[in-house]
Amino acid sequence: MERYPFAYDPAQPFISQVSDWVADVFYDILPEAGFEVRDEQIYMAFQLERAFQEKQTIFAEAGVGTGKTLAYLLYAICYARYTRKPAIIACANESLIEQLVKPEGDIAKLAKHLDLTIDARLGKSPDQYICLRKLDEARYKLDSDEVFMHIYEELPSFVHKHEALQSFTPYGDRSAYSALNDQQWSQMNWDAFQDCFVCDRQHRCGQTLSRNHYRQSADLIICSHDFYMEHVWTYEARKRGGQLPLLPNHSSVIFDEGHLLEPAAQKALTYKLNHSVFEEIITRLLQGEIRESLAVAIEEAIIQSEDLFLRLNAESKPVAGSTRKEISFHPQLIASIHRFTSLIASIEEELALESGLYSLDEFQLRIVEEHLEMMQLALGLFQKPDHVISWMSEEWTGPTLVVMPKMVQEVLRERVFAQNMPIIFSSATLSVEGSFDYIADSLGIEDYLSFSVASPYEYAEQMEAFVPPLSCTQPFAEKMDLAVSLLQKTGGRALLLFSSMEEMQEFKAAVGAYPECASMRFWYEGDAEISHLISCFQNDEESILCAVTLWEGLDVPGPSLSNVIIWSLPFPPNDPVFAAKRKSAASPFAEVDLPYMLLRLRQGIGRLIRTREDSGIVSILSPEPWNDEQLRKHVQSVFPAGVEWRDAWASELV
Repeated sequence: MERYPFAYDPAQPFISQVSDWVADVFYDILPEAGFEVRDEQIYMAFQLERAFQEKQTIFAEAGVGTGKTLAYLLYAICYARYTRKPAIIACANESLIEQLVKPEGDIAKLAKHLDLTIDARLGKSPDQYICLRKLDEARYKLDSDEVFMHIYEELPSFVHKHEALQSFTPYGDRSAYSALNDQQWSQMNWDAFQDCFVCDRQHRCGQTLSRNHYRQSADLIICSHDFYMEHVWTYEARKRGGQLPLLPNHSSVIFDEGHLLEPAAQKALTYKLNHSVFEEIITRLLQGEIRESLAVAIEEAIIQSEDLFLRLNAESKPVAGSTRKEISFHPQLIASIHRFTSLIASIEEELALESGLYSLDEFQLRIVEEHLEMMQLALGLFQKPDHVISWMSEEWTGPTLVVMPKMVQEVLRERVFAQNMPIIFSSATLSVEGSFDYIADSLGIEDYLSFSVASPYEYAEQMEAFVPPLSCTQPFAEKMDLAVSLLQKTGGRALLLFSSMEEMQEFKAAVGAYPECASMRFWYEGDAEISHLISCFQNDEESILCAVTLWEGLDVPGPSLSNVIIWSLPFPPNDPVFAAKRKSAASPFAEVDLPYMLLRLRQGIGRLIRTREDSGIVSILSPEPWNDEQLRKHVQSVFPAGVEWRDAWASELV
């Protein structure tokens, strides 16, 4: 295989030679294969040239239909081969990853039409894989679903053997179990309470085998934002523990749908603490010969842990539109956390003495020490309560305390953006009303390049907007009537976007009472694996997809998606993370709530028109735009130029 897809002259600057080749690709090679010449795409490509030449961070905002993926792939592949280090393509979610690597996706198109052999491999997040330990627990439960035993029996035969593997055999990722709902999957997938480093089955684990495979990629490693941020957060700890980092050294990073990187960073920087897990792990020490002082310390810690988590659960309350429960901290609760922290420290001291006696099982000891170290790091953050964000959540193991350092920007600035390499943020929505300050500030980026290029589509002819004024007395009933009428108007073929699971579940419970919808087929996020639901929706033209997380990244061209119904304006929830952001803002609504909502709304509207042939309706079923003139202007500015609102379609929709 030729190293470069062009004749390389070592005497000339490499990136300028790449740019010359990219021009040939977009002006000559791809048009000969039936692709149209897009000025917007070519403009973007030459903006990227500077980012790769100067190894800079760049915000590349390009509208739908620009072909931005092809533009950044060409540079990333060439630069990877030049540096002999793969490029990382980090996508916002698993469905975006699937779209990038599917047989008819952009990587396959480039390989075919440029006669390139592209080495692209997937690096999926750990929670996208079966955990063999959890699968065993799930199938042996008294009330176990038979599906878990069936999954166990269908595992590759080598999982149960110990001889050396002759070749890479992928297995166990979420997409292979598309019929499972999210609750079933959570009972058998990896989670933050699993310690792979000390697991005796890690060398037969699908996640481990996949990691060994993708690390050998020569061109591209495609992963999620979550996975990339986990790599960043665990990099030093894994090296100290004698493990390889999750990702190899790489030449560049492209954050596709880059406006979503901040929540991925927050998720990666969290610790999870749970009484049931703590008790299960710490009591392993009681199975061996240990000194009385250690046994007493363990018993005291278990009692204190149970009391602490009962208090935390009692002092927390649900937050509308969020799975995070807000904790009402008070001095007594903080003191209880400090007491528990002291007990953990005393156990660590006792273990240091005990380990010298060699009376404990070394494998079990390492599991306990790893878990106690994580707990100390998390609980230690409460020494300065103003510097920590925390909340309660419900996990399969019970009430769970989630702890996160407040200053995510500092970590990102030091461990991501200080690296001397090209970092590309690609999305149709990176700016808020013409400014990139919101996303730059939220990520701690001080020095960057940026550009915006509009979509080539004729939105004024392709898109209709319906934003009816709703009363504040019975908005839900009005929304249901309007939504049903809209679904009838387009014969299904609709995407319903909700701001929370509660909203979607309320709709799901109510829609059955409408005889007009009796023959309609609905797909609901959470009922099956997400890429499977998307495929069902795309291939069943008159069906309806209801989702909470598909405001961005969903690419369904053609008549299957002719109707986008936005149930409410997607303001952020009032959970602890956003509460902390509001607290540190001079003007919380203007600096936090409004920019977040406008970015998300732009993304939701962008699901409708994916090709020049697409057309359809975008509806916003929310009373707020008509109750606040200033807000209405902001919302109107999000729609593409030339698209005018209609507010009185009721007679036509019946």
